[in-house]
Amino acid sequence: MAEEFVPKWIAWETTQRCNLKCVHCRCSSEMTSSEGDFTTEEGKKLLKEIADFSKPVVVLSGGEPLMRPDIFELAEYGTSLGLRMCMATNGSLVTDEVCEKMKKADIKMVSLSLDGSCAEVHDDFRQCPGAFEGVMKAAELFRKHGQKFLINSSFTKRNQTDIAATFKVAKSIGATAWYMFMIVPTGRGEDIMSELISKEDYEEILDWHYHQEKNEDDILMRPTCAPHYYRIVPQKAKAEGEKFERRSLTFSTGGGKGCIAAQTICLIDCFGNLKPCSYFHRTAGNVKETPFKELWENSEIFKDLRDFKAYKGKCGECEYLNVCGGCRARADAVYGDYMEEEPFCNYVPIKVQRKQKD
Repeated sequence: MAEEFVPKWIAWETTQRCNLKCVHCRCSSEMTSSEGDFTTEEGKKLLKEIADFSKPVVVLSGGEPLMRPDIFELAEYGTSLGLRMCMATNGSLVTDEVCEKMKKADIKMVSLSLDGSCAEVHDDFRQCPGAFEGVMKAAELFRKHGQKFLINSSFTKRNQTDIAATFKVAKSIGATAWYMFMIVPTGRGEDIMSELISKEDYEEILDWHYHQEKNEDDILMRPTCAPHYYRIVPQKAKAEGEKFERRSLTFSTGGGKGCIAAQTICLIDCFGNLKPCSYFHRTAGNVKETPFKELWENSEIFKDLRDFKAYKGKCGECEYLNVCGGCRARADAVYGDYMEEEPFCNYVPIKVQRKQKD
């Protein structure tokens, strides 16, 4: 196994149950969703398998992981194995007691979701009155207890005009980093296909992010599910005659590359299905039936995604293939083929331009 294809960041969907019903949710979570079928002991067995193979960041996610009664027992066990345990929450269930348990389990980082700069925008996106207030309260409690947290913000047409304002709020509440998510239409996100940000706006938003990040000293920034950014950065830096050194992240996914699905990251859902990333429909196999290491190294999907020369369409001919790669999950969701070109990129590769002239 090549060193560049070692797992460095694993999301484990510990439950699909959630107390919110967000418009974009990749697994269509709600209160009646499945808790999954990992017992505490099976969960510990999985963490041990992962730790024996690598020592990645493991994000306990959902659904809402705080709805799982044994979540901190699992977190403590993962920490004891040398894994860097993190957690993703919507913030609404965070209390002083929860913060104390996070500290005891040595949770390295918590991600909070904030999709608007005010209650009107965020609560509409999250389909739950009071959700914004919950995030603000959670951030206050994290500051009080010295718990590091970052902000994940997802955007569609309904809230894209609020991006800059949402970023300012993330800074103001003490977040360590801000991740701007560009929606991948999976799960409940399939129902809002018409709300996906256009190719043209996508490019403008990433241009804004570039200039904001270049001049930002107070907070780390990363666009997520936006591999085009790894094309835009060298393009802009070259055009402006500058060398832009991006700040590194302590809890990096291990990539100076756009799409790293099945390369350094993956998702394990609450039934044990291993997927290349959190937004893939397809599964590489089940960790309850086949050891995680074997699936990571030998599954067909994972091998396909590491074969950059086999990428199709514009992506396959693009000079930025090795730094961008296009979003494989988005290609699969739109075209039904995860090796197809990125559907929300308007860049025309030099090879394609030449062909068009001939």
